[in-house]
Amino acid sequence: MLKRYQVLLPDWLEEYLKFLVDQYDTSFSEALRIELCIAILCMVPRLFPEYKSGTDVDEIVKSVNQNYEKEIEQEARHRYLSKIYFEARKAIDYRLKKEIK
Repeated sequence: MLKRYQVLLPDWLEEYLKFLVDQYDTSFSEALRIELCIAILCMVPRLFPEYKSGTDVDEIVKSVNQNYEKEIEQEARHRYLSKIYFEARKAIDYRLKKEIK
């Protein structure tokens, strides 16, 4: 379920997110969600070295560098973003369990 939040962003971050929106043909909200999930996937394994994610940063970078112009590639892109969301959620669950003990 998605919830609505008002987020104040500095100009430089807004410009970057707008660049991502244009570059990857996505909405502003989705670009923000993706970037948050990628940040989570970068941080949790570094905070908890024993945590092993199903997606590593190098794999994400490789995927981002691909071109998603064809319809089939759009479906593959959607599946990959779903994987990023899923892995980020697993990482959050892991961190919360470790921190809230």
